[in-house]
Amino acid sequence: MNSISTVSNSPDATFAIAEKLGEILCAGDVVLLSGELGAGKTLFAKGILHSLDFDIDEVTSPSFTLVNLYKTEKFNVYHIDLWRLDEGTDLAFAIGLNDIADDERAVIIIEWSERLGDYPFAGKVYRVRIEGDGDEPRSISVDSDEHLKSNE
Repeated sequence: MNSISTVSNSPDATFAIAEKLGEILCAGDVVLLSGELGAGKTLFAKGILHSLDFDIDEVTSPSFTLVNLYKTEKFNVYHIDLWRLDEGTDLAFAIGLNDIADDERAVIIIEWSERLGDYPFAGKVYRVRIEGDGDEPRSISVDSDEHLKSNE
């Protein structure tokens, strides 16, 4: 398990941290975002997509749609938001996560990921925790681990 922690003093700095993560993503990778309302989870997703040359003006929070698909030259980026789903629901089924995870070009970004529980992702998982709100600096931690591919 690899881990880094940093402090972001501005939205631009948070965006830049996300861009750096986006530059190292590979197909099959998953980014699990957690943090309070207004912490910057969607901004973080925009930073990742910007690093993939996607127009960030097209990136919106999937709070009501649950899943937004952004097709980039490298990946199909699935941006998922679990905020509106009850924790008692089979969230993976509700959002079609099994089918999404089967997409060989997929990179998955999940906001409010702590609601998902322990889903068995096959690829590398990045857990991003953003703490702070309002005009306060954000504490951002990124942990990653590699899971064994289920077909090996």
